[in-house]
Amino acid sequence: GCCCLGCLPLAPTAAAMKFSPNVSSSRRKSRKAHFTAPSSVRRIIMSAALSSELRKKHNVRSMPVRKDDEVSVVRGTYKGREGKVIQCYRKKWVIHIDRITREKQSGATVQVGIHPSKCVITKLKLDKDRRAILERKDKTSKAKKGKYTEQDAAMQDVD
Repeated sequence: GCCCLGCLPLAPTAAAMKFSPNVSSSRRKSRKAHFTAPSSVRRIIMSAALSSELRKKHNVRSMPVRKDDEVSVVRGTYKGREGKVIQCYRKKWVIHIDRITREKQSGATVQVGIHPSKCVITKLKLDKDRRAILERKDKTSKAKKGKYTEQDAAMQDVD
């Protein structure tokens, strides 16, 4: 619809309904937010899926890519190529992977930028912050942690 309520259908469908009034569903605003995003937000957008082994091990689906991770390219011209991330170029929304280069017309070799969504992380560089992220994102450990005990579980049946 446009700006007036007269144009809107009487009963909005589930697809047209908005869940949060303070989030815009405007294409223009979404694109502006994306392309003017600060580095901290770009880090999250520049995430890659974890390989199936890592996914089983950590119970986490994806992670923001960082410098010393090892990735495998799963889409595009360089599909099947693996290597270590040597740079996360947030300004250009790409990562540079060692051994994925091309010759320029002048003969100089340059890194080819690859978007992290087209990669799978095969080996994580783990430090304490990265481990904390994995702990926080772990889907299974949510039930174990916290103040919820077996006694509480038994009390559920009483009601």
